[in-house]
Amino acid sequence: MDGSNRSVPTASVRVWLLVAALAAGRRQSHVSAARGHTGEQQAPDPRPNIVLVTCDSLDGRLTFGPQNQVVNLPNINIMKENGAVFLNTYSNSPICCPSRAALWSGLFVHLTKSWNNFKCLNPDYPTWMKVLQNYGYYTKVYGKTDYTSGHHSISNRVEAWTRDVKFLLRQEGRPTTVLIGNESTVRIMDRDWQNVDKVTEWIRYKAAQLNQPFVLSLGLNLPHPYPTPSMGEAPGGSTFKTSPYWLKKVNYESISIPKWLSFSEMHPVDFYSSYTKNCTGNFTYRNIKDIRGFYYAMCAETDLMLGKILKVLRDTGIQNNTYLIFTSDHGELAMEHRQFYKMSMYEGSSHVPLLIVGPGISGHQQIIDLVSLVDIYPTLLDIAGISLPKNLSGYSLLPLLRASPKHIPAKKPRPDWIFSEFHGCNVNASTYMIRTGRWKYITYADGISVPSQLFDLITDPDELMNVASKYTKITSTLDQKLRSILNYPEVSKSVHQYNKLEFTKWKESLGKNYTNIIANLRWHQSWQKDPACYQNAIENWLNSTADV
Repeated sequence: MDGSNRSVPTASVRVWLLVAALAAGRRQSHVSAARGHTGEQQAPDPRPNIVLVTCDSLDGRLTFGPQNQVVNLPNINIMKENGAVFLNTYSNSPICCPSRAALWSGLFVHLTKSWNNFKCLNPDYPTWMKVLQNYGYYTKVYGKTDYTSGHHSISNRVEAWTRDVKFLLRQEGRPTTVLIGNESTVRIMDRDWQNVDKVTEWIRYKAAQLNQPFVLSLGLNLPHPYPTPSMGEAPGGSTFKTSPYWLKKVNYESISIPKWLSFSEMHPVDFYSSYTKNCTGNFTYRNIKDIRGFYYAMCAETDLMLGKILKVLRDTGIQNNTYLIFTSDHGELAMEHRQFYKMSMYEGSSHVPLLIVGPGISGHQQIIDLVSLVDIYPTLLDIAGISLPKNLSGYSLLPLLRASPKHIPAKKPRPDWIFSEFHGCNVNASTYMIRTGRWKYITYADGISVPSQLFDLITDPDELMNVASKYTKITSTLDQKLRSILNYPEVSKSVHQYNKLEFTKWKESLGKNYTNIIANLRWHQSWQKDPACYQNAIENWLNSTADV
């Protein structure tokens, strides 16, 4: 889709008006179907139920070979045996809130101006869940959704706003590992387990009593790394924590040690990311292997949570009329490219899992088509038999599945590319990625001031060899395709202006407290080495006229 000429309010209103106009009559028809003229209860609505499980930070490559050999994920394997795994699924913005904004809105993040973890959708945005509710679905939400504005820490938003400032500060704790409990300690992430228990209880005792279909969203925190207390208030998550029980699920001999480029060979944006993520220090092979092993163990715990949902759907018989979708907002680099976390277009960060089981879907399907999280919105509406709004960035996944149920035929062909963008913290330039076939093209800012990258994912799956200058024609063709999706230099300029405006408003709101507060954010250990220098860098940035 060409989003360069769209205004966000117009797109949002168009979706909402379409839903509102059709929903009133649809709701009345559901009431009439449920009750006869005498008010007697009739047969339940036969439309299928939907359960969406969205975890946080699971590398999609772990759902298929050869990467899936490193950790045992039996419940993901059950979904593969009974449904479909999508082998090439991508986050539309590899960071928590913007990625989820794309999933819940069905729109690329530049269309909703979901720039960072602080600026995403308004609470009243017409998400797919609100659409389904208007069409008679019973809705339940457990755990994190994280697609609306105003959340995450002050540090997180300030780091995003000041990414153009000419300084380097460590914004995260050094990635580390923590082993707790013993070989019988199963439940590590208590908050997630509490929500899983609530979901299983609701499905077992409440769902069967409904006379209407339901849609349920479960949002998990795992396998996102845990907060690191040494970073002060609202610390980022750089601690990979698990127990011996879960480490036994990891095949340590199969854990690979990623190759790193030297600092002089690194792309300038990668160096900025590695530095701000506190990854430029010395790491032994054992350090790296443990970080990766503990991360895989956290993925195994996530898999068991998915298994609890599979089991309760099976035990209650509800699975016979229920679609279960499992995905993640983004991946985890786990020390690939000398980084942890996400915020990168490299495969470990941007490649996410996507598995679907449900009525009529054949098992053992491996879908090779390029898809992304904006496809979730139209897929859920398609499952429910609801006409798809024309302005969505995504496409229904149902036409890609063998023996899929009756659905509304696609009115336009699926493109042979996927698109992702990033405008948040730990990266000092807006980033844009398009993948088509074997090629992944990444460009930054205005497309001129920062070198672009081109990777051949067939010959270079680790993305260590930038061949943009070798294959100039392919690079040019993909850049033109990217510009047909959006005017990315103008989007970069808009983000830059937004960052300055929001930082200025925040600074002015603090008055005399500004100096003390900015010195004690997550970057405090670096800031306190030369506060005057860093303060001057911010003032120079605020006074500059540069747009990107």
